[in-house]
Amino acid sequence: MSEQTIPRMSSIDTSEASKTDAPKAEKAKHVQAQVKGMHCAACSSRIERTVGAMDGVRGVSVNLAGETMDVDFDPQVVSFDSIGERIKKLGFEAVPPPESAATSETLLELDIGGMHCASCSSRIERVVGGMEGVRKAEVNLATESGLFEYDPDALSPRAIREAIGKLGFTAKARTKAGEAMAERQRLAEERLSGLKRRLIPAFAFALPVLVLSMGHMVGMPLPHWLDPMHAPLNFALAQLALTLPVLWSGREFYTIGFPNLLRGQPNMDTLIAVGTGAAVVYSVWNTIEIGLGVNPMERAMDLYFEAAAVLIALVSLGRYFEARAKLRTSDAIRALMQLAPDTAALVTEQGVQPIPVDEVERGDVLLVRPGERLPVDGVVVEGESGVDEAMLTGEPLPVTKRPGDAVTGGTLNTTGALTIKTSRVGADTTLSRIIDMVRKAQGTKAPIANLADTISFYFVPAVMSLAVLAGLAWYFIGGADFTFALRIFIAVLVIACPCAMGLATPTSIMVGTGRGAQLGVLVKGGEALQTAESIDAVVFDKTGTLTHGKPELTDLEPLTDAFGDRRRLLALAAAAESVSEHPLAAAVVRTAEREGISLLKPENFKALGGRGITARVDGRAVLLGNSELMVEQGVKDTDPGRSMAIAASLSGQGKTALYLAVDGHLAALLAVADTLKDEAPAVVAELRAMGKQVIMITGDNEVTARAVAAQAGVSEVLAQVLPGRKAEEVRKLQERGLRVAMIGDGINDAPALAQADLGLAMGTGIDVAVESGDMVLMTGNLRGVLTALRLSRAVMANIRQNLFWAFAYNVVGIPVAAGLLYALGGPTLSPMIAGAAMAMSSVSVVTNALRLRFFRG
Repeated sequence: MSEQTIPRMSSIDTSEASKTDAPKAEKAKHVQAQVKGMHCAACSSRIERTVGAMDGVRGVSVNLAGETMDVDFDPQVVSFDSIGERIKKLGFEAVPPPESAATSETLLELDIGGMHCASCSSRIERVVGGMEGVRKAEVNLATESGLFEYDPDALSPRAIREAIGKLGFTAKARTKAGEAMAERQRLAEERLSGLKRRLIPAFAFALPVLVLSMGHMVGMPLPHWLDPMHAPLNFALAQLALTLPVLWSGREFYTIGFPNLLRGQPNMDTLIAVGTGAAVVYSVWNTIEIGLGVNPMERAMDLYFEAAAVLIALVSLGRYFEARAKLRTSDAIRALMQLAPDTAALVTEQGVQPIPVDEVERGDVLLVRPGERLPVDGVVVEGESGVDEAMLTGEPLPVTKRPGDAVTGGTLNTTGALTIKTSRVGADTTLSRIIDMVRKAQGTKAPIANLADTISFYFVPAVMSLAVLAGLAWYFIGGADFTFALRIFIAVLVIACPCAMGLATPTSIMVGTGRGAQLGVLVKGGEALQTAESIDAVVFDKTGTLTHGKPELTDLEPLTDAFGDRRRLLALAAAAESVSEHPLAAAVVRTAEREGISLLKPENFKALGGRGITARVDGRAVLLGNSELMVEQGVKDTDPGRSMAIAASLSGQGKTALYLAVDGHLAALLAVADTLKDEAPAVVAELRAMGKQVIMITGDNEVTARAVAAQAGVSEVLAQVLPGRKAEEVRKLQERGLRVAMIGDGINDAPALAQADLGLAMGTGIDVAVESGDMVLMTGNLRGVLTALRLSRAVMANIRQNLFWAFAYNVVGIPVAAGLLYALGGPTLSPMIAGAAMAMSSVSVVTNALRLRFFRG
């Protein structure tokens, strides 16, 4: 970035990077859709491969944990409806977001009060329907509601509501903010409730089956009419009767599993359906033989109803725990969505009136009372108050806002009333874009997941083949009886768990990115998290990143006491500079104001280009500028050796020396510098302790750059680098074999951020350029860099833990279920224990990912 001026973003996505990508963005369309019916990693892998192979589809990523699909496609080649149809043929349902079906017209739903008859509703329809831009107006008297289709370029929702109000009725908008997310949450909660309801009959009948079938083996007496030795048919029929309700409660396993098998696309439901189905069919056949009198007592001891019933109950319990845990992976997004209020207080000539936040327009004036959250982004026009930005930036202390300061929707007004003029509303607000960015990030994958995805695609068919081979091997080669081979077959099917592999990566990314947003670190996706973990070198831009980005007065050294003390000299200098627009002048004036010095009005002010200024203040002639100005004006210096030594010392520290002369005599030396951020030395030290190579890049000269770098503790400096050459310097570092993270302001540093392996855009406040880097640090505090790197390390460690347990569980569990231990003289694995282990494997993965909610940075 330029070392001269520090531009600030006025919009969240106006970076140069986004502009250069505009043509591509216009051609490709991105849609994030909900996908219903997925139950394991085989499902998500199949959707990705099928959709990814369609013409016009550029990229697709399916998130099993979030039950979403992110797809980029060319709408001129393929439509989303076509993609949805292809997914439907696979046995799933893709639900597009509302905006994907949007046209130039927008629908507005209103609750209308005050209608008493059909003439009321007709009058509203005629008046509103006649407004320019309204395509359709339908008013329902019975439900006291109205549905209006309008062109948002022609009129606003508020205009429609006000038109209805002028007719003598009340109209209140039904807010749609966060509607898609709320609907997804509602459906997830309904599914969770359904799973819970089905658990009751499953266990209510599965436990009696278990007791009935196994009880007599451990000495529990059975009534004579149920004892298998005396009444084998009753014993079998009772188990069958108790098993049927359990099968009904778990019918989804069969209604999904068997159709997928017939389509040649087996999934985890198929494994459960085939395994338990085999046990039930075998047991029913034995029950028929008992009824026919074929070895009834022997057949009664060869029933597997309890295995099927308990398996379904345990797997259903596991799915319930898994669904409950997955609901919590989106807690961070829900917390962010709840920051925005539903209403705003609009200031009009008639007074203050509440309106839905969806109706707030750019340029509106809103009143925000103490204790209320700001509804949208804007600028303070009246009032002063502390605004708590903690939920968006992670900063714990409120920030004082005065007229002219920017404020952000979702932040909390704490002490005083603020009147703001809105600048961004609706989907353009900072909060809305942050939510959108986090939601997209949660749908991405890290490269580490590729292996798990590939294995998941082939996993279920491989397991089914292995189960058949294991059963046949024991029967034909091992000389085992059919019931033993059947138990091996069922155990292998039900212990295999593709879910754990499919959930290992997305759950960690969902929780991690959400937690990052709460701590002020926005992550673009899983790939950025994985890259951040392996960074070797961290390159800091100097101005605005390591430093505050604006000059400050750091020193004032009096050279004589003839014109007063330090405070008096500062008053003279600040008064002379008070009408100047130069950044160095502003630094002097700010210091005087902070010290409570009243500034006199200067007379005969004159700016001398490139040298300084001259003015009269309180009857004295004041000169302030560089050494050339002093020589030019013939200023007398009583101790030139001392003044030269001080000036050289200040320059050696990277500061700009200013000479102050009063009435023709050199009175003081002032130093102005872009000061280092307080936390910079500690952050650099911590990065070095983490094994990172720290480099500073700047357009300053070598002396100034080295001085600032020394203060920060940076040993390697790239000086006199123009903004356009920063990307080239990053590339040179990469050619040395270093994986580079570039940290800049995201504006003029955009090419360097794009060139780096990891680009971190440093925000100033919370109005940042989210398109400029792989990660966005919402504040200017450098500790965000440490938080980002530690977050990546924590998430990647969590993913590796999940993948290890998912693979280890299957690698160990399947051979044991196939009878490996039994072949070596050990025990066999009961299908019921295998089912319980399978159910808990995916629960353990999701629960482990949820630990990231407590990451502190």
